[in-house]
Amino acid sequence: MTGLVLEHRAPIARELYAVLRQRILTGALEPGTTISETSYAGQMGVSRTPVREVFRRLADEGLLEVRPQVGTYVAAISLTAVHDSQFVRETLECRTVRMAVERARPEDDAALRAHLERQRPAVLAGDYIAFFPADEALHVELIRMAGRAAIWSVIQDVKTQLDRVRYLSFESRDWLGKIFAEHERIVERVIARDADGAEAIMREHLRTVFTAIERLMASKPHFFAPSR
Repeated sequence: MTGLVLEHRAPIARELYAVLRQRILTGALEPGTTISETSYAGQMGVSRTPVREVFRRLADEGLLEVRPQVGTYVAAISLTAVHDSQFVRETLECRTVRMAVERARPEDDAALRAHLERQRPAVLAGDYIAFFPADEALHVELIRMAGRAAIWSVIQDVKTQLDRVRYLSFESRDWLGKIFAEHERIVERVIARDADGAEAIMREHLRTVFTAIERLMASKPHFFAPSR
């Protein structure tokens, strides 16, 4: 984990948490990687106190696995958690996209088109790290249009393991293009005020994670926890 620089613009524990969490989510730190409070504190130039807080928080999220008297490791992806979070997203976002269609105004149409244009350069460059927040922003916009902005915090609370699958799948330029094309279709149906069409495409879009899991299980099986 060399080359990491803290910007010290936020409380140190929050910044440490954001840096380490992002490295786990993106797969830069693979499951099974050993990580200790002492070594991480030394690499980041901080005391162990904020690092201990960060490790505890990441363990609570299922991103770190603490084995007493053995060590701390990056946890494997829980498929149960992925399926649970996909269920939550599909249930909430299919409903809210219908509401977005019902409430949409011309200025909302312009906002949706702008979101697509912000995604396009990342797709063309194959920059999945830049694409990820732009992807999220479109979904947040649709939920805002539905008048249910608080729902995004509910989704965020459950989608940590799902995000790990999304980052890994986005490494494929073809997959990135597929996701972007689905975004275009969703926006097209919203602008056309086609609630049934928007909901159907959103459902299809949110279920692509199942295909992504199949692909990743074949190419990166070590990222996933054994099924029980």
